[in-house]
Amino acid sequence: MPRIVGVDIPNNKPVWISLTYIHGIGRFQSAKLIEACKLDAYKRAHELTEDEVARIAGELEKNHVVEGQLKRQVGSNITRLKDIACYRGIRHRRGLPARGQRTKTNARTRKGPRKTVAGKKGVKGK
Repeated sequence: MPRIVGVDIPNNKPVWISLTYIHGIGRFQSAKLIEACKLDAYKRAHELTEDEVARIAGELEKNHVVEGQLKRQVGSNITRLKDIACYRGIRHRRGLPARGQRTKTNARTRKGPRKTVAGKKGVKGK
């Protein structure tokens, strides 16, 4: 299993798919990375030579923010929004959707499981 920037990429998949296992690299960035390194996109990851793995790692270090550094950057951006108490920061603090989605019926992922509230009891007539 080749190890690139601290991530073991899968052996039996094409290189362009294997690179998407790195946080911050999607399909588009993977294709551009392979083009920049002049590799065959459909070569299997276990067929890569040490030189090719080093070229990929060098390109990632030089031109991309990935893995831990990216996670820290995103976390600090969210912390900054919370500190300045802007609308998006307040939504992050409360654990609600920050991008305008409806919350009356959906948003269960952000809000968590339903908390049932007892309904009003009816008054019995005489």
